[in-house]
Amino acid sequence: MSPKKNNIIKTLQAIPQNIFSGFVVSLIALPLGLGLAMASDAPPISGVISAVIGGIVVSVFGGSHVTIVGPGNGLVGVILLAIASLGLETTYIAIFCSGALLLVLGFFRMGTLADFFPSSAIQGMLAAIGLIILGKQFHIMLAHRINREDTIDYLLEIPNTINDAFHYGTDGLIYAALAGIISFGIMFFYSKIRNKYLQLIPAPMWIVMLSIGFSYYFEIGLHEPNPIAQEYMISGIPSIQKIISDLPHPDFSGIWSFSFFGSVLALTLISSIESLLSIKAVDKLDPEKRRSNVNKDLKALGLATMGSGFLGGLNVVTVIARSSVNVNNGATNRSSNFFHALFLVIFIVFFSTQLTRIPLPALMAILVYTGYKLASPNIIRKMFSIGKEQLIVFFITLIVTLKIGLITGIVMGVLATLIIHIVINKTAGLFLRNVLKPNVLMFREHDGRNNFYVSVKHFCSFLNYFRLKQHLDAVPENKDVIVDFSLCEFVDDTVLENIYNYQELFSKRGGSFEVIGLDMHDTASNHPFASRRLLSVPKIIKNSLTRRQTSMESLAENYGLNYNSKKQKNVSFLNNFLFFNTKQINHIYNELSQKDNSIKLFDIEFSEGEFIAKEVIRSTMLHINLNYAIPQFTLDREGLLEKFYALAGFKDIPIENHSDFSKRFYLLGDNEADIAKFFNDDVTRFFESNPYYHVESNGNALLVFSKERLASIKEIKSLFDFGKRLKQVIAPA
Repeated sequence: MSPKKNNIIKTLQAIPQNIFSGFVVSLIALPLGLGLAMASDAPPISGVISAVIGGIVVSVFGGSHVTIVGPGNGLVGVILLAIASLGLETTYIAIFCSGALLLVLGFFRMGTLADFFPSSAIQGMLAAIGLIILGKQFHIMLAHRINREDTIDYLLEIPNTINDAFHYGTDGLIYAALAGIISFGIMFFYSKIRNKYLQLIPAPMWIVMLSIGFSYYFEIGLHEPNPIAQEYMISGIPSIQKIISDLPHPDFSGIWSFSFFGSVLALTLISSIESLLSIKAVDKLDPEKRRSNVNKDLKALGLATMGSGFLGGLNVVTVIARSSVNVNNGATNRSSNFFHALFLVIFIVFFSTQLTRIPLPALMAILVYTGYKLASPNIIRKMFSIGKEQLIVFFITLIVTLKIGLITGIVMGVLATLIIHIVINKTAGLFLRNVLKPNVLMFREHDGRNNFYVSVKHFCSFLNYFRLKQHLDAVPENKDVIVDFSLCEFVDDTVLENIYNYQELFSKRGGSFEVIGLDMHDTASNHPFASRRLLSVPKIIKNSLTRRQTSMESLAENYGLNYNSKKQKNVSFLNNFLFFNTKQINHIYNELSQKDNSIKLFDIEFSEGEFIAKEVIRSTMLHINLNYAIPQFTLDREGLLEKFYALAGFKDIPIENHSDFSKRFYLLGDNEADIAKFFNDDVTRFFESNPYYHVESNGNALLVFSKERLASIKEIKSLFDFGKRLKQVIAPA
């Protein structure tokens, strides 16, 4: 069978999974679309229009694989200012023009635009966007409307709003504020509850369902009107016919003003940066590790934005939060983006009247939480751990963005980074002499190993990183690459962060990505992303053991095991496990291992999603290394969620003469015959008579764990004992 036919069959087989994923994403996209539009002072339906148009157009013409598009968080402040200065009708023209500019950027292959911005400046810009969203919507979340000059004034008024919330005189406002507080609580605590059934429904949809249920409870159960003040309820959700009949009437009277061109430029810059960063992040989550065609995606986003502006929608951007949810729910191609748009149309056509039962504070709580995630204090701690100079860039970008604007803020962040680099190196000549020179040389070593050798000279920073990236992108991820920085006088944090991402990518695709030459460099911080330059005395930081680590150390002594408390970045032995296909492993630590290293138990830190959707999870797992081959499979306890998986096209493998096992366990794998043979009577009875664990085989090793949390000392003993006995049971005769 030809590869083309194989791809067609594979695509058709994946349709149920992509329909399911598109449906889950639409549950998040609906309240977010309404909320982002209202936060921008646009009609609520505008956000849904951009998601629908974007989902259809980008799924057909885009160059990414598992991304979701729609209205973006980063554009709220820009659209808000544009509507205030230009009016709604002229803003639609600005959105249309920004789409045309995105189309031009795509044709001119400007997908590398995001590579020219330092990481700390981008973080500062995103944090400023988060504060803009949080400052504006926090007051509405507590049923309090104010009108201030700029974002800082809105932020300074937050204590007064909290105080006023405790002194409301009317029940309507009290109920509205409670709706906002409860909704924010749902958003905040939802990710911390690791329950697979609860998380079938995303947090924003829980808010929508509970809000509508609350309204019906008063209307049908108590025969009373909704107690929430009517001015804090959603209104103005039009029908499809009305949307078509009320297409925007362009107002060209203000298009020659400075405000108009500034808005178009700001919309284009922010939407392109937000989209490119999101595409880059989602590519890391793609289980198949495909590379997106960013220039093709820019053209598709531009075309979609033009259509959205014409129909009364907002800018269409690639969104990281919804894309992360898309990947985590099994999406394999762009069709999930189309199905997410299709479900949104179904919701608007058949359930538009139900949307008016949702209180505004509840939707604003979703946005306040989004703003909090973008401007989280954890970001400041991360910047500080990389280097104190990163905080300077971060806060310059943040403050200038809040006080002046997004474009000025990001420009000042870039200039501040360049000045700091000059100060650190005590010379401007290093950059001025070499910025236009080719600083990267790559060739293939034909010495039997066929390594790709990359030599980087002079300096490597955000200013010229694109040259290094061009060479690295040309190397297949399953090959071996050596990057040599020994001739490079300065390497900045932006480059090192991207290098780390390449190491992750190559490791997961079966290649090797080794960095050499940095042993002659030093840094003022112990963070792996810290800028590298010469220091006379490196810093040494020694951490004492925690109580749990002390217990594990004692456990190792009593059971004759090796114990290592230090963080280890070398986790290549976990890359081929299906569980980690859509997750990023940060490190393992607290490792307990047998003398021959065949069985090792460790704590692990990994993350799901990226940016504002990123959730860091710590768990305890067991790895059993085998010196013989076994089938690849995944074994889990049978439950309601697994029955849904069956509807999405995942088939449970039955074990003959063990009906109880087949009812209690969910067994997945491609080679059904070999798996059924592997699960003989002894193996099957072992699993039937022991506690439930998630057990996964990658063909030559097993991964075993129970819950997505750190295990207690007692649970560690049980898990280690389970692993030792399991290895004995499956050992070949």
